[in-house]
Amino acid sequence: MNILSHRHNRRSFLKQSLATGVATSLPSNTAWGETSTIDTQEPHRKIWLRIIERISEPVLTSLGQRQLKARMPIEAKAGESESRRKCTYLEATGRLLSGLAPWLERGPSAGKEGQLRQRYCDLARAGITSGTDPRSPDYMNFGESRQTLVDTAFLALAISRAPTELWQKLDKQTQQNLITALQATRTILPPANNWLLFSAMVEVGLCLMGEQWDVMRVDYAIRQHETWFLGDGTYGDGPHFHWDYYNSFVIHPMLLQVMDTMSERSDAWKSLRPVTLQRAQRYAAIQERMISPEGTFPAIGRSLAYRFGAFHLLADMSLREQLPPDVSPQQVRCALTAVMLKMTSAPGTFDSNGWLTIGFAGHQPGMGETYISTGSCYLCSAAWLPLGLPADHTFWAGKTAPWTAQKLWGGEDMHTDHAVDA
Repeated sequence: MNILSHRHNRRSFLKQSLATGVATSLPSNTAWGETSTIDTQEPHRKIWLRIIERISEPVLTSLGQRQLKARMPIEAKAGESESRRKCTYLEATGRLLSGLAPWLERGPSAGKEGQLRQRYCDLARAGITSGTDPRSPDYMNFGESRQTLVDTAFLALAISRAPTELWQKLDKQTQQNLITALQATRTILPPANNWLLFSAMVEVGLCLMGEQWDVMRVDYAIRQHETWFLGDGTYGDGPHFHWDYYNSFVIHPMLLQVMDTMSERSDAWKSLRPVTLQRAQRYAAIQERMISPEGTFPAIGRSLAYRFGAFHLLADMSLREQLPPDVSPQQVRCALTAVMLKMTSAPGTFDSNGWLTIGFAGHQPGMGETYISTGSCYLCSAAWLPLGLPADHTFWAGKTAPWTAQKLWGGEDMHTDHAVDA
């Protein structure tokens, strides 16, 4: 084969594999149980908006009508439904809003997207009002179980990402109820692992709200994770390494958010901020390389029912415009689009009323640990953070591009990958 033929075949492979990554079906947002096929030429931002509407609509509409507890099913491990009932509604709310927050804060105000954004801002605020009001049928039992610390932290993360829409625009009574809700989780003692960041994130939320916050909870989380750093962008979940996605689900994104808010308040924290970002960039590079040419990724470790929430960090670094030098925004967009389409089109991903089910690729109840329930699955929203970038940003406006695995398996010559030990 001559070199021109080789190059032609390689380009054809890349185009075909890229199309394969996005040519799939997506459940319709007009009827929660139906499906429709998306034109592969459709702009990716429009596809993402369909996905967020498909997933968010049951949760936000129910929240806005104070009907979340009445409508949302509780799927859980056998024997765990009652224990999860105490926390699953807060899980759905905090996790969903943490992924939607940048778009709610900085999305457009005009056109169809602007109309959807405004509606979801209104529903989100109504949900926070209802969920923090002890007299509401949807009150979310802050502090009543250990799990509420986790998802109060995700709610605080959402507020830190959208302080105007999810805090400043709340009425005074709701603001006070929200402060009380965050404070209620201080009675929960976090174990010595990623949970330390949940306690720290709650304090970040209180700080942003102008309330007294506990410097020791923040400092302990930062210092312990510094001792748990293992090299090459990776932290232990506690003193040991785990093959899972918790560096992305929780550790890197929450460390970055804690640093964003708190680093100027301590010279010691400030000195760690550059290296924290450098480590996050390296882990983001690893994440991008884990997405196969077909838009799949390794099913490794626990909490796989969070689906494409596994790419929380890659999405966060895209939003921050801090991707590694060799990773373009548009290739991340294409890779994440392929992953989301593949996972949302898997049969059984949604029940007949549009709620997410437990599973990795479809409905797979065995993929749910004892702490997993319906509300847990909404951490998938973490992949949506780049929607906080304007539509004319390179992430969205840049031409379709193959991601690293597609380039390499397509025969493209590339630089070798190397560890970063900082």
